[in-house]
Amino acid sequence: MADEIRAEMVANVWKVVASAGDTVSEGDTLVILESMKMEIPVVAESDGVVEQLAVNEGDVVQDGDLIAVIG
Repeated sequence: MADEIRAEMVANVWKVVASAGDTVSEGDTLVILESMKMEIPVVAESDGVVEQLAVNEGDVVQDGDLIAVIG
């Protein structure tokens, strides 16, 4: 079962750390969001492989937008 990682707030995608195909462990940083001059890491919620990365650096995400899929 794939885990969908979704944005929890409106923010800018400051840095993309992971790529599609990367193997990640629970707690690994996938992307770093920036909101109100604070950096917020978005982390993998489970071990797996990044099946999809739905954002690019410079994108603006809204609450609930898909960031990544971990399979």
